[in-house]
Amino acid sequence: MGGTGNKTINLKLRVWRQRNANEKGHFDDLDAQNISTDASFLEMLDIVNERLIREGKDPIAFDHDCREGICGSCSMTINGNPHGPELGTATCQLHMRRFNDGDTVVVEPFRARAFPMIKDLSVDRTALDRIIAAGGYISVNTGNAPDGNATPIPKVNADEAFHAAACIGCGACVAACVNSSAMLFTAAKVGHLARVPQGNVERNERVLNMMKTMEEAGFGHCSNTGACSLACPKEISFENIVLMNREFAKASIKRRD
Repeated sequence: MGGTGNKTINLKLRVWRQRNANEKGHFDDLDAQNISTDASFLEMLDIVNERLIREGKDPIAFDHDCREGICGSCSMTINGNPHGPELGTATCQLHMRRFNDGDTVVVEPFRARAFPMIKDLSVDRTALDRIIAAGGYISVNTGNAPDGNATPIPKVNADEAFHAAACIGCGACVAACVNSSAMLFTAAKVGHLARVPQGNVERNERVLNMMKTMEEAGFGHCSNTGACSLACPKEISFENIVLMNREFAKASIKRRD
């Protein structure tokens, strides 16, 4: 561990640089000097980029937005781990105290056929948005909002639905899977609404359409290793995949009927 408090460390970075999807990429060796152990990983990249800009060089392109572990934009692979070595943590919440002075840190984009390269560490993850869109909407009656206690939901269902809904759509599950599968992401979206009454009307169409879109986007099949759940910054349970497979089987049978 790099320690805590007002300390600084120096790192050797090996960062993937690629101008666009058509050009060949390469690793660029860079120095990250006098980095506070209290800084986040993205703040460290900001410091490196400021130096590159002062030197007239192209800064490292990477995605970010909220920097609070909520939006899922900060998707990159650090030393072979999606979002880095800290479990249950997005890249923006990874602090430099997790590293030691003198470490070599390898930074790459999420690699998957369904995630086309944009530049450097930035890839196009809109295939995940298309899966969500394929799920459609839920049917509800218009008018005043119903009373919060009007539709009883078992606590275990509510808790599991809430946990599934915590998915931030970062794509770490895809990057961690040897087959680049989006099963955990899709299962979280299916499992969220499958566990509550509001999702019942479109239940069958939802799972069939989302899984069809997932396959059309070029994601691979589930490897069944559980690496997706381990890499997930929100620790989405692998049990959601089991639920989605069950939902898909029932919906497929009903469609044949």
